[in-house]
Amino acid sequence: MRIDIITIFPEIFSPLDVSIIKRARDKGLLELYLWNLRDFSKDKHKKVDDAPYGGGKGMVLACEPIFLAVEEIKKHNTGSLTILTSPQGELFNQKMAKKLAKEKGLIIICGHYEGVDERVKTIVDYEISIGDYVLTGGELPAMVMVDCITRLLPGVIPEEAKKYDSFFDCLLDWPCYTRPENFRGLKVPEVLLSGNHEKIKQWRYKQAIERTRQKRPDLYKLFVNKKGGQDAS
Repeated sequence: MRIDIITIFPEIFSPLDVSIIKRARDKGLLELYLWNLRDFSKDKHKKVDDAPYGGGKGMVLACEPIFLAVEEIKKHNTGSLTILTSPQGELFNQKMAKKLAKEKGLIIICGHYEGVDERVKTIVDYEISIGDYVLTGGELPAMVMVDCITRLLPGVIPEEAKKYDSFFDCLLDWPCYTRPENFRGLKVPEVLLSGNHEKIKQWRYKQAIERTRQKRPDLYKLFVNKKGGQDAS
């Protein structure tokens, strides 16, 4: 997959060059390119924002440099979907990540300031938000999306491991333990030490259900409905 990110702060994206994402890039499973929006400004000072028509506080990202950037990127990332990070967008979740991970390529426009010129939305396929709160800009949401989508790409992590992630099958993950077996009186559940893999599997599944029921009743309801309307407890 190829992902192109349009931003006025490309230096923020250093976290995308470490850990799993770096390994995915090194293996050629992910192509990631950063584009500085100011490079597409026709203003002699490389200005990419202006005051909003009608007055008001803050500045708005202008449409021209964004249009030019997207048009240039599409010459290289053909068949890609264009995403605008926006607090007004559809809420990003694991289901959406799985859908986007199947795409050939993505272009992510990082919103900033008071937003972008409304006309930009005519060239956007999705407006996406990562939560009901306001951030300084769209750079962090872009990194969240890239991280989540990358680990779903074939070959990035073992396919079996993805089945045990939180939100798979509408469930949160089960409790995890490692050595020592007893730390200050806090003991690892005996079933995990039993060596009985079938019992361990059953225990983990029950724990995932109960954890979801307690912490995320909204997800638990989806899980119950998916299982045919019967309470899983």
